[in-house]
Amino acid sequence: MPNRPTADRLQAPPERNADFDHLSLDGLRHYRATLSSEEGRVSYWRRIIQARLDLVRAAETGASASVEDLTSMFTEERLTGNRSALITIVPVDDMPPLPDLGSLWARQPKAGDDEHNAELIKDLSAAEIQLSAYRSALHRRLSAATGELIARYREHPDLCLSVLPSPPNTPKAASQ
Repeated sequence: MPNRPTADRLQAPPERNADFDHLSLDGLRHYRATLSSEEGRVSYWRRIIQARLDLVRAAETGASASVEDLTSMFTEERLTGNRSALITIVPVDDMPPLPDLGSLWARQPKAGDDEHNAELIKDLSAAEIQLSAYRSALHRRLSAATGELIARYREHPDLCLSVLPSPPNTPKAASQ
């Protein structure tokens, strides 16, 4: 049976992107790793917000919905650390704002207060949308950085070898 080209084989290879010209290969690899790490954090925040929405909706029915033990997870340092590093490497045009998760997280649902809970649900839903948009922007940047790495490796295949660990120093044979 002959090999048929698959969709990924039909795509043109990535081309160099001038947005990354100022980065060394190590800088590009670090940038890509930072993007990947940030994407993991944003995905986690998004899941937490979705869980919080479930808790608030549960509170509307009178169920207990306390998140006191989770509040420390949303300190300001954890929310903004990598974003500023990411936007200085490549222009910020595609990066939407992040919601103020710290203050949003501090708000508690109130059993029997439909207006308060509806406002909290609205704000949590908006935060989830913002996180999704930010995550999409991270995916675009991650794809662009990956494309740049592939383009560089295609131009100079020996660059791929630079990520491999160096062989251990082998002692020279003792002279007899």
